[in-house]
Amino acid sequence: MNRGKFSALVVGAADEGLEALLGQCGVTVTGAPDRGQAVTRLAESLFDLVLVPTTADPATLAEVALLSEACPDTPVVAFGADEPEQTVAALRAGASEYLVWPSRLPTVALSVAAATARARSAAGTLPPTTESGLIGSSPQLAAARATLARVAAGSATVLVRGETGTGKELAARAIHSQSPRRDAPFLKVHTPAVPDALLESELFGYEKGAFTGATARKPGRIELAEGGTLFLDEIGEVSPMMQAKLLRLIQDREYERLGGTRTLRADIRVVAATHRDLEHLVETGAFREDLFYRLNVVSVWLPPLRARREDIAVIALHYLERFGAANGGRSTLDDSALRLLEAERWPGNVRQLVNVIERLVLLCPSPHIGADDVRRSLVEQLEFFTQSVPDRAAVAVPVSEPSLEAAPTSAPAALSPPQLAEMHFSSAVRPLKEEVRRTELRAITKALQHAKGNRALAARLLGVSRRTLYTKLEELGIE
Repeated sequence: MNRGKFSALVVGAADEGLEALLGQCGVTVTGAPDRGQAVTRLAESLFDLVLVPTTADPATLAEVALLSEACPDTPVVAFGADEPEQTVAALRAGASEYLVWPSRLPTVALSVAAATARARSAAGTLPPTTESGLIGSSPQLAAARATLARVAAGSATVLVRGETGTGKELAARAIHSQSPRRDAPFLKVHTPAVPDALLESELFGYEKGAFTGATARKPGRIELAEGGTLFLDEIGEVSPMMQAKLLRLIQDREYERLGGTRTLRADIRVVAATHRDLEHLVETGAFREDLFYRLNVVSVWLPPLRARREDIAVIALHYLERFGAANGGRSTLDDSALRLLEAERWPGNVRQLVNVIERLVLLCPSPHIGADDVRRSLVEQLEFFTQSVPDRAAVAVPVSEPSLEAAPTSAPAALSPPQLAEMHFSSAVRPLKEEVRRTELRAITKALQHAKGNRALAARLLGVSRRTLYTKLEELGIE
């Protein structure tokens, strides 16, 4: 796969003008006459974006929503007439971009770049997998839920804090769903996934002529969230320039579109989340102190899974039932397997536990899952993206574990003790990038073997998106 070019699936009747401009942008176009064909082709092949024509007919907006749900890893770009109401409706239906058509080359290129940049930046980021809220009955989680319920009724800015995988987006959605704004939009901006050059226009929108290719006014996420909640995920990653702009938004509820002169009012509630130590970032000058105090009006701390071990079995059994039903069967976990899960450190928290349970349901030859099955899954699981490898002293690594480099079984007798030590060190320690590459290669190869070459299933086993897997396959030279 050549990642230097983009691939697009265009739904509906072919438009030679659009296809020609996409070709000039480096996009390879595949057509699908209708939504049914589009869903089939999305299941068979990987595309960088999907383009869907929209009109004033609500049925076209329904197509945007259905395709957004069918391919959550792929950005959907709606295109149609220069109508502000139609633009807003398409974006609220799930489109990541709205392209005014007919347009010139710069506008098409900008829409393609914006959509694909966000998707590729977020490729390694796993979305929350639970749809039923924060699961568990531990005192720590009960206290967090009680705080969420208390703050939901108000309008104060809320800062949700916790480690990766603890459910910060779920907490933000819980605040919105219990608030007076529940019937208005809830819009999320995952700030690390949007390049700095695009984040300002993404949040604030832009006016026609604001920059080359801006041939029509585009509303930003703030405007689209009017009356509802704007969720700023991983706020600790925002650049100093954007921190200043967000301070004004949160403090005064005022902003301007990019290239605009009119000050707009924002009737929104801001909920932010971070896993970073913002106090430390303030001390080092990496985060504005005034913005921190504006965000930190109310803090909600989500406990890590290791601090509420009594919830591990509840979560595991919940997802065991859910994934078993989704895969046409019913799985069970014996007591020894549950005890092994409860003894784990879970550096990836609930997200990691859910991933392990799904893999167990998919891969175990028997619906009855025992301790050996859990132990094997824990050994095979890879957590090198954002977390350190937990201490697994009590977990036996299979003797058959493949090795990419044979270690010497014995050393020449003529070597001195210091030379022996040096030889052992050089064979056991390699540059970090090389170690990561070898670990990635081993994990991906093993996942593809388990999945019998099915790359979509292999991506799910590894806990990454298909886009991340395809990128890694190319980087590692795997055909």
